[in-house]
Amino acid sequence: MTIEEIVHGESKNVEFKVSLPKDSAKYTKTIIAFANTQGGQLVIGVDDKTRSVTGVDDDSAFQIMDSIANAVADSCTPQIVPNIELQTIDRKTVIVITVAPGPNRPYYLKSKGKENGTYIRIAGTSRPADREKIKELEMEGAHISWDELTCIGYEATETEITKLCSDIMKYREKVGLPERNVTDIQLLNWKLLKKTDTSLLASNAYVLLVSDYFLFSKTQCAVFKGTERTVFLDKREFTGPVYEQIEEATAFVLRNIRLGARIEGLVRKEAYELPVEAIREMIVNAHCHRNLADASCVQVAVYDDRLEVTSPGGLYNGLTYEEIMSGHSKLRNKGIAHIFNQMGFIEAWGTGIRRIKQAAKQYELPNPEIQVFDDMFRVNLYRRPFSEIADDSGIGEASEKHRRSIGEASEKHRRSIGEDFNETQRKILELLSVDAKLSAAKLAQQVGVSGRNVEVNIKKLKERGILVRCGSPKSGYWKITEKKSLD
Repeated sequence: MTIEEIVHGESKNVEFKVSLPKDSAKYTKTIIAFANTQGGQLVIGVDDKTRSVTGVDDDSAFQIMDSIANAVADSCTPQIVPNIELQTIDRKTVIVITVAPGPNRPYYLKSKGKENGTYIRIAGTSRPADREKIKELEMEGAHISWDELTCIGYEATETEITKLCSDIMKYREKVGLPERNVTDIQLLNWKLLKKTDTSLLASNAYVLLVSDYFLFSKTQCAVFKGTERTVFLDKREFTGPVYEQIEEATAFVLRNIRLGARIEGLVRKEAYELPVEAIREMIVNAHCHRNLADASCVQVAVYDDRLEVTSPGGLYNGLTYEEIMSGHSKLRNKGIAHIFNQMGFIEAWGTGIRRIKQAAKQYELPNPEIQVFDDMFRVNLYRRPFSEIADDSGIGEASEKHRRSIGEASEKHRRSIGEDFNETQRKILELLSVDAKLSAAKLAQQVGVSGRNVEVNIKKLKERGILVRCGSPKSGYWKITEKKSLD
């Protein structure tokens, strides 16, 4: 703890007390709240109103520390072991109690019991947790995600199972993942379904992937005039299988942002003003990491200056903002995340925010803003001003009727590419038929998939003899060979 941190005042992770309260519950509930959320520091010897360092009496400091340790051991369950130490700040001695996020949630006051003695941290205060929050803490402590639980009363049908298996295989092919035959056996192995002697039981994840059974499972999309949520220009609500919601929401955003054109040499190239990969990643992340115990839904909002995607639920299981930004991740919805990975929606855990930021940087956009609230998580991807875009690259307000896929090549080149390629491969060949010097990174941007997927598909095209690399890795180009596959 430093004087600079004290000046910032109390927060979700910091609380001050001038002296140790005689009633131990007044500070042990704060220690419990820290353990149930993202951890924090309780500092004894700082005035919470004036933020002045008052210090504690040096002669009684160790006695106070013993009192705190005893109170925590006697009052809190499961056991919390905080780090209690003396620090000198502004030439005065203070006691700093550091509490790490606890793995054995929920923590509560023995005297009040779990239902009334469980506390969580909201902004700069420690508040009692409600029943829904306690249930979530219990699942965190048991390392169980809500989507893995059985959906009581839901009957898994053969039609649903067949469609889900077929769609998983189609998405794998679309992004160039290895071919895999997906059946109900895989759904059982992936714990989407559970078999009993008489029937198949559906997990909550399975229900989210095949139906609109849960009322909260929807994506609300809107376009607003200006930069505030005041005047609607358009709004839609998408329900049904979660992966279909993601596709529909992504398409909604693309219909409502600018599609531009750059003239490079004799070639006209088209690209959306925002990177498609980042748009998709934001919506995928919102569904993958949302709190499914929250009745709210994922929201996607297009403003004049930004794309805003909001996910219900704050950070999960003690995860901190700093950990998020460094690429660390904790899976809130294990079932959904696993299937998204199988379908190619997720490339690797914890890379989503980093990939969004990288895509924005490549597009020379402002750094995306990550906002963490107690009950929601939000990502803002900022747009460049229209005047700047129009002057720089000729991007205009294309209507929905005239919007086309990124990097769509001329009709002549499109027809030259056969049907025996997956969608990603066809787009790669279309783009390279127009500009043979495109890098894998630029191909990924324009196709709207990850760099890894582009590299995997280029490798397959090379193995089939369709693509040949000419010249050096840096200054060379791609040659599309005349094969039977290219009619």
